[in-house]
Amino acid sequence: METSAGLESRAKRRSRARRRGPRRWVVLGAQLLVGLVLLGIWHLAATKQWVEPVLAKSPEQSWDYLRLAWESGELWSNTRATMTAVLIAWVLAGGAGVLVGVALGLLPTIERIVAPYFDAANAMPRLALAPLFIVAFGVSTAAKVALAVTLVFFVVCSSARAGVKSTDDEWLRLATVMDASKIQVFWRILLPVAVPGIFAGLRLGLIYSLLGVVGSELIAATDGLGQLIALYSAQFRMERVYAILILLAVLAVILNQVMSLVERYLLRWQAPSQR
Repeated sequence: METSAGLESRAKRRSRARRRGPRRWVVLGAQLLVGLVLLGIWHLAATKQWVEPVLAKSPEQSWDYLRLAWESGELWSNTRATMTAVLIAWVLAGGAGVLVGVALGLLPTIERIVAPYFDAANAMPRLALAPLFIVAFGVSTAAKVALAVTLVFFVVCSSARAGVKSTDDEWLRLATVMDASKIQVFWRILLPVAVPGIFAGLRLGLIYSLLGVVGSELIAATDGLGQLIALYSAQFRMERVYAILILLAVLAVILNQVMSLVERYLLRWQAPSQR
């Protein structure tokens, strides 16, 4: 039989869910309204020639390209090429970033030694390294993945380091008083505290992975959405460029929402205010 405390807790969760329900629909309606307003401004800017004629392409023209490109397979094949590189780079850089970030957070002396080099490497414009990767790996998926890895690694590593270092000193002193081992401190205190920061870094890293891959494709690639943007920009077919940019924005939103759902599910043990 469920205790009174359990029943009270369930009632509170249901009450919070009821309060969030209407608010969620209001936010969704406001987001939809903002999107419609932006589409209206875009349509007016194209039809009234508020910009240069070569740039004045309407939403209808971009939609027509998206529909035809999807039916022909051009959009699907290039989207698949881009997203494959994005996911590979994210997995490789995310795993390495978490391991290195947690290790540096646990080893403050080593962190102080390597911190200037990490900061210097993170400050470098990684897009300038794209020609080096293209020479090293050729015009291939490997070059796109390499550039994206250099972006994602530092984002995830910094988040993991900050997460480990955010542990309350009182908890660590209490663990010492209770004679907890280093392994127990890591698994029961440090890691649970760092997990939200790690997930935040992984979610941001997924977007940076998309940026890195598309940036590499803009410079040199045989396939991918960035390669299509470069091709149609050179041909001044701006309605196609706008369509692909919108598709990239939609993909970024989807990736972010998926990561938010995964994070919310895996961290459901946390209080709602912490999520």
